[in-house]
Amino acid sequence: MTPTIRTLHDDDLPAVLDLAVRAWAPVFASMRDVLAGSGVYEHFFPEWEPVQRRAVGQVCTATGHDVAVAVDGGRVAGFVAARADEAERLGEIVMLAVDPEFQRRGIGGALTRYAADGLAARGMAVAMVETGGDVGHAPARRTYERAGFTPMPVVRFFATLPITGNS
Repeated sequence: MTPTIRTLHDDDLPAVLDLAVRAWAPVFASMRDVLAGSGVYEHFFPEWEPVQRRAVGQVCTATGHDVAVAVDGGRVAGFVAARADEAERLGEIVMLAVDPEFQRRGIGGALTRYAADGLAARGMAVAMVETGGDVGHAPARRTYERAGFTPMPVVRFFATLPITGNS
């Protein structure tokens, strides 16, 4: 069955939050492995599931974000959130997730194209998306490359710092 992509409805949010946790479990496991021993993962994601649910909920309800869901067989199979910077004519895909049960069926690519088409319709000249370089993000990188996005290597470094003083 071909999924239908439509604007997020309020009653879709619980399903989106649940699928986001399932979809990103391998991503967070990979980040934990990459950052092992640094203390950075523990700082940002001591309990990643509630943090991620909160982040997804904020993105899905934020003013200025266009959020769409893919519905397959009456179930929310994935979602995408995008925003547009009219001054820069730059659109950004902020989040994309597909429920593991529905992965490898082209839904991520369809959601990516839907978001990019929406950004183009709003007059954006360029679209961007950020993702990780670790193993857990490999499926996302493939999705974006297949959709015509060109990767720009960026390296982000983190270090935990000793807490000093009374601040």
